[in-house]
Amino acid sequence: MKFLRHQLGFLLYGSIFWLPIGIALVIGIFIFGDFDSLGKGFLSAFLPQRFVYPGLGVAFWLILFYATGFIAQRTTIGNFLWGMPLLGAFFRRGSTTVTIDDLLNLSPCLYLRSETCIAYAFILWEEKVRLGSENADFDLIDIYQPHPPAIVTGRVFSVRKGTLIKLGNKSSDIINILLYGLRRPAELKYLPWEDETVEEFKERASHFGLDIEPSPLVHSALDKIEKTRRPR
Repeated sequence: MKFLRHQLGFLLYGSIFWLPIGIALVIGIFIFGDFDSLGKGFLSAFLPQRFVYPGLGVAFWLILFYATGFIAQRTTIGNFLWGMPLLGAFFRRGSTTVTIDDLLNLSPCLYLRSETCIAYAFILWEEKVRLGSENADFDLIDIYQPHPPAIVTGRVFSVRKGTLIKLGNKSSDIINILLYGLRRPAELKYLPWEDETVEEFKERASHFGLDIEPSPLVHSALDKIEKTRRPR
């Protein structure tokens, strides 16, 4: 009986492996056949039937889609499409969409989403703030918070610099945490800002409920900052 269960298990695993592939093939063949038939029917109005070969209908749609996309992106038609709700997101100009490669090049951080909730995010850039004709005594940091499981979709927040803790971990470590913690780093590495002392860093960390003693990594970062401040 145990032998039979093992053989049935192999059969089940094989079925699970081939089922999505078979579904994708059936859907692909169905779409290809319909697109090809529809395209050939359209081309038959302009070409003799003997010149309308199988597959030519699909080629017609690919060329039509490409030409339409090129016109929408390269002409003023795209400006009209850009202003449309939802659809306009696909015709944005002068901006880029966040990708996994972009996230891997951003600095991860923790931010105080509320008094009781610390969230993961990625630092985009720092914003200087002016109050009238004078610089404010605080800066704002624009951060990107993904919405798992779609890591490349999320929201951008502008938050006080003091409500963030920069992390020394690789961005891929934080992405793994966001993917429901299937893989996690051995530890989180808290880093100070470039213009911050140990005391300021410890005080800011206390707002996160963290009574921390800076690690050698933090001391190393602070030593580098102090060296850059010393007059030559």
